[in-house]
Amino acid sequence: MTQSHSPGVRRRRLSAALKRLRAESGMSAADVAKRLKWSSATKVTRAERNEWRYPKPGDVEALLDLYEVEGADRAHLLSLVEEARGRSDWHQYADLYTGPLPELEAEAVRIRTYESVLIPGLLQTPDYAAAVSRASQIVPAEQIERKVESRMLRRGVLDAPNGPRLTAVVDEPALRKAVGSHAVMAEQLRFLAGMAAHYKVTVLVLPDEAGAHPAVDGAFTLFDFPRPEPGIVSVPTAVEALYVEDQEYFDRHVLIFDAVQNLALDPQGSLDLIGSIAAEHDKRA
Repeated sequence: MTQSHSPGVRRRRLSAALKRLRAESGMSAADVAKRLKWSSATKVTRAERNEWRYPKPGDVEALLDLYEVEGADRAHLLSLVEEARGRSDWHQYADLYTGPLPELEAEAVRIRTYESVLIPGLLQTPDYAAAVSRASQIVPAEQIERKVESRMLRRGVLDAPNGPRLTAVVDEPALRKAVGSHAVMAEQLRFLAGMAAHYKVTVLVLPDEAGAHPAVDGAFTLFDFPRPEPGIVSVPTAVEALYVEDQEYFDRHVLIFDAVQNLALDPQGSLDLIGSIAAEHDKRA
């Protein structure tokens, strides 16, 4: 289930562009509202915070006129307006996500993820994903089946012609933790090893012997998009994920990811360790 563009991602990009243009103009939100004869600055700030459902073409055109945006830049931003007004393929699962995760995965050209205690979502089996949802005690029992279903569908981005490449660095404890049961874990690790053979997937294991490392504070995911679109960092919390589009924040996490990737085992060494730990789970199942 993929599409040529993701409306939610387009809205975020449009909002970020309008905020940048206003900052470059030197005007405050109140100045903009006054110049456009809008009722309050709130209308401006809501647009810049992506607190709109469907951007209105007339409002965006008025802002672009005020900021004197012409030519290709104007055409690009107006195209975002049209694309942002569509409905995501994922609308039927909107109640399961607090952010734009499925759309980010669908539109990214590269995904880099570090996981400290869990197998990355795109590489989970149904039984493992269900066990994670049950353990969270946040997902209502009646939603777990739909949550698992949506997670399995998300994996389709890896088979899409223009889908992203995925590099996953997984800390060794995530392989040893008996999520669901040892039988569930053995199956999960065998599946993980199989996914490592996918031409768009690289799985690397960060062994315990690496000790403390730059990502010791927790998991995160980097989404890269076609240039010149900025990257996004996703940082999970106990309740929801945070999505940060700040370039400096993104660049710092790229350095952290590069560091843990360099500390991880090579692909074959990672596969060997995954197989060894899967055998241990088999014995305890």
